[in-house]
Amino acid sequence: MASTPQMPQAQPPQMPPPYRHQHPRSISGPIVLIVIGVLFLLEKMGVLHWGNLGYLFAHYWPLLLIFFGLVKLIEHVAAQRTGNPAPGLGVGGAILVVAIIFWGLVASQATRVDWNALRDQFQVDDNDFPFFGHKYSYEDQLAQAFPPGGNLHVTDNRGAVNITVSDDNQIHVAVHKRLNADSQESADKWNAGSPPQITVSGQNVSVNANTQGAGDHGVTSDLDISVPRKAAVVVSVDHGDASVLGRDGDVNISAQHGDVAVTDINGNVRLNLQDSSAHIAKISSDVSVQGKAQDVSLEDIKGTVTLDGDFMESLRLARLAKPMNFKSARTQIDFTRLDGDLDLDSGDLRVTNVVGPVHISTKFKDIGLIGVSGDLRLRNENGAVEIQMTKMGSMDVGNQNADITIGVPPKAAFQLDARSHGGEIDSDFHGLNVQNGDEQSTAAGSVGSGGPHVVINNQHGSIEIRQGAIEADEDESTVPKAPKAPRAPNPPTVTDN
Repeated sequence: MASTPQMPQAQPPQMPPPYRHQHPRSISGPIVLIVIGVLFLLEKMGVLHWGNLGYLFAHYWPLLLIFFGLVKLIEHVAAQRTGNPAPGLGVGGAILVVAIIFWGLVASQATRVDWNALRDQFQVDDNDFPFFGHKYSYEDQLAQAFPPGGNLHVTDNRGAVNITVSDDNQIHVAVHKRLNADSQESADKWNAGSPPQITVSGQNVSVNANTQGAGDHGVTSDLDISVPRKAAVVVSVDHGDASVLGRDGDVNISAQHGDVAVTDINGNVRLNLQDSSAHIAKISSDVSVQGKAQDVSLEDIKGTVTLDGDFMESLRLARLAKPMNFKSARTQIDFTRLDGDLDLDSGDLRVTNVVGPVHISTKFKDIGLIGVSGDLRLRNENGAVEIQMTKMGSMDVGNQNADITIGVPPKAAFQLDARSHGGEIDSDFHGLNVQNGDEQSTAAGSVGSGGPHVVINNQHGSIEIRQGAIEADEDESTVPKAPKAPRAPNPPTVTDN
């Protein structure tokens, strides 16, 4: 039986693979590479300099974000027209945005730093750091008639001011200018834009260093000025020193970030300091210093002295003929006259040959007063107190958490009232009634014929009253001390049975 031929089975039609939309690549990356390459090329050609590029980036970096956003917007519009999906931001784009914002903020803050002052402070050589450019120097001389009885006002926002006495009736100004630039052409341009200026208005003569005439480009101008000795001077300096030598008129100086020197002045001296130091000597009239000062020293002052502000480092005084008043956040001192010297820092106060009334109030200082004449009132905490009296006056001394030692002249006469909580009292004067207890010690009585009242109070520290000079502190481990004379026994205390 013949077999029936089988018909071939129909194959189902094959479907084409699904179309995958390929995301178009963003052109922002290549554009960034092109921009960076162009900048490097312009720098190599000498058209642009890294200092200028840094300045432009610090001030206009948000434009990069705007440009990047415009590129992404154009890509989105183009993708909508073709029906393709718009390219996303991507990891690289996100990193680029974050980097622009981070370095833009850093650069903006860096422009607020006074790099010229830092270079001067740390003595950075411009040749070691080409980023700052090359240093160019310029000299100039100015002179003109100075009005009789005139006053001088000097302003220098970057540079030193030195004022001396002229040999004639003119004002002479020697300008020593220096600036940093990438080329001689730029330096000449900035020099021409920042000439020092002298203006005369009636009796007032003004000298302006004009360091800001070149805009944000750093210009430093040191001014050597000579004027007639009788002229009063007013000086304002920033990031520079100020010196005034030889003057019959008043001297008024405002200084920031510099050192001030004032010598041989017959008029009054007034200083306003901010992060500055001062040395003042040979002044015939009053002296006033205020503000935030570092090191301050005064010597040979014939007028009154007023010091008010924050004195961060040290204060040194010597030979003040009239009263002095010192006031800071932690310490207050005033006295009538200083024949010796005073040295004050963060942890010590030393005074020699001072005439009272003397008032001292402070904390956390070891105090040594040698040669005190007259009345004394002292308050201290957390520091030892040593006082050597030359001429007895009334005394009121209080201390906490440290010892008090007082030396009085051998033939002194006074009345004593001393108390110590948590410490003992020791005296070389046997006529005093000394009672040492477990918690409180007292000493009272008259020495000689009596006289000034001496009140001493101490908390958690001992009190020593010595006849004559106080023995100098010596290392007890190497230098043996002579034994003290035995103290007279205290009279018995009467108690109720």
